[in-house]
Amino acid sequence: SLLMKRKLFLYNFKNLRWAKGRRETYLCYVVKRRDSATSCSLDFGYLRNQMGCHVEVLFLRYIAAWDLDPGRCYRITWFTSWSPCYDCAQHVANFLRSYPNLTLRIFTARLYFCEDRKAEPEGLRRLHKAGAQIAIMTFKDFFYCWNTFVENREQTFKGWEGLHENSVHLSRKLRRILLPLYEVDDLRDAFKTLGL
Repeated sequence: SLLMKRKLFLYNFKNLRWAKGRRETYLCYVVKRRDSATSCSLDFGYLRNQMGCHVEVLFLRYIAAWDLDPGRCYRITWFTSWSPCYDCAQHVANFLRSYPNLTLRIFTARLYFCEDRKAEPEGLRRLHKAGAQIAIMTFKDFFYCWNTFVENREQTFKGWEGLHENSVHLSRKLRRILLPLYEVDDLRDAFKTLGL
């Protein structure tokens, strides 16, 4: 099926601050070709991690096989249950540099941080610097995914308790990660000056 089961979506995309036990990453995607002021939808669907291969790399393999026309512009939108790990962020950043006619927007339900390595924030910064737009999913994004990628049997999406608060919290955290380092230093200096 092209569509995800409701329980699978709700379990994996719930934007909990501490999502223990959710080990898989799901990626819902839309690929569009931009023709001047209009866009043409080419494909949509969802993927999940496969044994030994993260979902972001699976998608890059999938889209690279399309043999994209370098004279046309493409826009890819991802909705992911977890943000990319450091290695995947590197792969995606390199891919974007190889395809300057492609733009990528990533909306993620949760931020992934490996406990062994604290490299994920740097990976997200590099991915952002390579041109990817990265944001935390809001109610509107969950609603869109529910209506586009989920076998919802025409049931209306109902947000869970804490959805909005968790989105705001995670958005602030992501904003701090993506701030240019000189702005972070300026903020630290300002706090020192104020004695905070």
